[in-house]
Amino acid sequence: MQLRRHKVKMQRIQHVFISHLHGDHYLGLVGLISSMHLLGRKNSLHLYGPPELEDLVKLNLKVSQTYLEFPIVYHSIDGNEMKLEFEDKTLEVHSFPLKHRIPCHGFLFKEKTKPPKVRKDVIDEFRLVPSQILALKNRKEVHLESGEILNTTNACIESAPPRQYAYCSDTMYWETLIPFIKESTVLYHESTFLDSELERAKSTFHSTARQAGKIARMANVNTLVLGHYSSRYNSEEDFLKQAKEEFTDVIASDEGMIITL
Repeated sequence: MQLRRHKVKMQRIQHVFISHLHGDHYLGLVGLISSMHLLGRKNSLHLYGPPELEDLVKLNLKVSQTYLEFPIVYHSIDGNEMKLEFEDKTLEVHSFPLKHRIPCHGFLFKEKTKPPKVRKDVIDEFRLVPSQILALKNRKEVHLESGEILNTTNACIESAPPRQYAYCSDTMYWETLIPFIKESTVLYHESTFLDSELERAKSTFHSTARQAGKIARMANVNTLVLGHYSSRYNSEEDFLKQAKEEFTDVIASDEGMIITL
């Protein structure tokens, strides 16, 4: 329903990452899969999550007698180390452990370094052919018939530095995760409670807004995004206030919010 409401095309989704098996983090998955099926999906869907996720999905499909027209590829996430889960030409996705009441993992989405861009004026001036442009993008020298030598320095514009987004779903305050998320462009860190519920945060393996701010500061991230607020609170203003006492650049997430990097 939320994907539809915010005009996100669900059939474009190829990979789904599930942090842990508490209901608010996975119960919508079977509905999403069923909707994809009803809309005629044929392409594979890759699911990444705890080992038991496969049994849960298959059981739901079995008892509802849902026979999918597309394959699901399951990727089991387990263990206490950072692990590469997915990679293509532009992106890597790594899982890393969090500290919650049941096994739980966060995810780090890392852009790969993009090759430099060959300047258009250089292409036009020297009438470069595709093989020469490709060589420059691969940081190789190009020797022209005139005797001139083109290289990355005099013919290219460096691409923007790669960005990375760290997603820490449900976790108590746990400094062990800092090396996994260090220097992230954006860190999402749960902030279920305020300072007044510090003991409850500890007993339920959740974090406060201030603790999320501490993690962001120690990990030296650029921006912190808060979320997963307890329903006992009516406003996010106190979450922002307490987190900003530890870290400056903080955003309180809200449904449908778009954050531009």
